[in-house]
Amino acid sequence: MAKQSGLGDNFYVGVFDLSGDTNSLGAITSSRATIDVTGIDKSAIERIHGIKDGGFEFTTYFNPSAGKAHPVLKALPTTDVVCSYFRGTTQGKPAASCIGKQINYDPVRSDSGEFTFKTSVQGNGYGLEWGVMLTDGIRTDTSATSPATGYDTLASAAFGGQAYLHVFSVTGTSVTVTIEDSADNITFIPIASPMAFAAVNGAATSTQRIFISNTSTIRRYVRVKTAGTFSNAQFAVNFVKNAEAGVVF
Repeated sequence: MAKQSGLGDNFYVGVFDLSGDTNSLGAITSSRATIDVTGIDKSAIERIHGIKDGGFEFTTYFNPSAGKAHPVLKALPTTDVVCSYFRGTTQGKPAASCIGKQINYDPVRSDSGEFTFKTSVQGNGYGLEWGVMLTDGIRTDTSATSPATGYDTLASAAFGGQAYLHVFSVTGTSVTVTIEDSADNITFIPIASPMAFAAVNGAATSTQRIFISNTSTIRRYVRVKTAGTFSNAQFAVNFVKNAEAGVVF
């Protein structure tokens, strides 16, 4: 795959699409602490992995309209917020998600008249996780939908996975989003557990993170299925298929 720019990206904060109000992402961090376990018989430091961390730092424009950057970010909620960066809006492209605490909302008014805000979200419990989009950015379903084919992850893996969901709007009774897998890209069944997000009722919004054990197998092809009674559901999914054992949930 050729080198790419960061043009045409999306950025979601909770149940709001702030892509058009975001000037830049100054940091998308995913890190692990290290623990010094050097024995006295060693001549160099020995380290093992410690806890995970991660988060986002981003700059937004001043937009006071409902559902836009200023009313969303000025609240500085004490509860966790789910943020997701989508590198483009095509299924299968990279995406990064983090559950964390919004710790600031700091304005900068330059002498040229530009008015921007810097915000940080620091991971809480899970760090930041890179996966792939299972939706083309924000997907809109007008009824229960089962795509004919899925995204090709190239191989099965027995290390489990995680998934993040942003539901921006639902018109109707409710929608349930489920992730399914397949060995042949023809016959799909829900990933063990099953890997289904909780139903979201009409007129409601939601952010969710789900996971399955890191000893569970996820087959080669994966897709997002919706069920329920609704006439419009707008949502986005980031799917993380673990490539190795030992992932901490």
